[in-house]
Amino acid sequence: MAARDLVEFVAKNLVDDPDAVHVTVHREPGGTVIELQVAEGDMGKVIGRNGSVAKALRTLLKVLSARDGEIVTLEIV
Repeated sequence: MAARDLVEFVAKNLVDDPDAVHVTVHREPGGTVIELQVAEGDMGKVIGRNGSVAKALRTLLKVLSARDGEIVTLEIV
């Protein structure tokens, strides 16, 4: 499973409005940046209490990207 697909799958299953989930991938010299956009009302569900959901998603990305030998970062906008 690609990192983009993982972020999109998890986000769509967390939020109330899955149609508002947009994931874009930017390749940069330092690695890959994945931007996640959700509806404003769903932002708290994606971030979680004290950032726990976002932190868990970033940990999953770190494991997935280590397997592929690349650096992937997640930005929630």
